[in-house]
Amino acid sequence: MAVELNHTIVASRDKRAAAEFVAEILGLEVGPQFGPFLPVETSNGVTLDFMDTDAAEITPQHYAFLVSESEFDEIFGRIQQAGITYYADPGHSQPGQINRNDGGRGAYFDDPNGHNLEIITRPYGSGG
Repeated sequence: MAVELNHTIVASRDKRAAAEFVAEILGLEVGPQFGPFLPVETSNGVTLDFMDTDAAEITPQHYAFLVSESEFDEIFGRIQQAGITYYADPGHSQPGQINRNDGGRGAYFDDPNGHNLEIITRPYGSGG
């Protein structure tokens, strides 16, 4: 059997708000609650399982989403329409810009819990 990522847990202050934010921006749907988790499934079957936490601080994680050129346009449009600050780099030193790495396009933005989300149209190292 090939090894595949199946799911990951995303810590949040309000799992419903966090799941709905990601689903709305990416054009996905929030699935039915499963135990303490609220899943958002990507097209390749990986779920982001949002879970409430009482931790004093949430350690920011990075989640990158490979999208088509047309999906990038749609998602980027929703980011801009929502007034979300976006960046060309993971360190957030280039606000209001996108990158053109590997001949594609990419942008970074934060979710309400400080997780660093990324949309890219070409995998890293794919050339271009």
